[in-house]
Amino acid sequence: MNDILQIRWHGRGGQGAKTAALLLADVVFSTGKYIQGFPEYGPERMGAPITAYNRISDNKIRVHSNIYEPDYVVVVDETLIESVDVTKGLKKDGAIIVNSSRDKEEVAKELKSYGYEGRVHTVDAKKISIETLGKYFPNSPMLAAIVKVSGVMSEETFLKEMQHSFEHKFATKPGVIDGNMKALKLTLQEMK
Repeated sequence: MNDILQIRWHGRGGQGAKTAALLLADVVFSTGKYIQGFPEYGPERMGAPITAYNRISDNKIRVHSNIYEPDYVVVVDETLIESVDVTKGLKKDGAIIVNSSRDKEEVAKELKSYGYEGRVHTVDAKKISIETLGKYFPNSPMLAAIVKVSGVMSEETFLKEMQHSFEHKFATKPGVIDGNMKALKLTLQEMK
């Protein structure tokens, strides 16, 4: 199972974590890899904590369960850090990406309370989405952030495939396509 890249998403209902996981599955699939993208459902409602998952491999994926030991964790809403152990099971050589305006050292200090001492990345998805979309939709910036940090595909391929995906999904709303593409590109530039 070491050939499978596993990602766990934490967000709140309505923030697009599930959509981002499914979009990642869609664009990675287009590169010829095997992929799973799925949410964990419960009595979710707008604003309630949700979890979504991705598995990515060059080989067929034969496991069909939640992800308990992810390589990467994406936290779409940093307030979840206070109530959910977002680092649970995260591999020591993995990384966590948190949507936050705070610097990564400050967030890393908070995550140490859970015993996590691995890599931490932050991206201000709120600032990026408001700047590029005019509204707070954190999923596109967080999607670009996980692609950048994980290196699951080249940035060029990612942008090309996302353009195709958005053109299909938002065929009647070209302004939405442009804004989301700008959000992806700006995030890729800002991620270190």
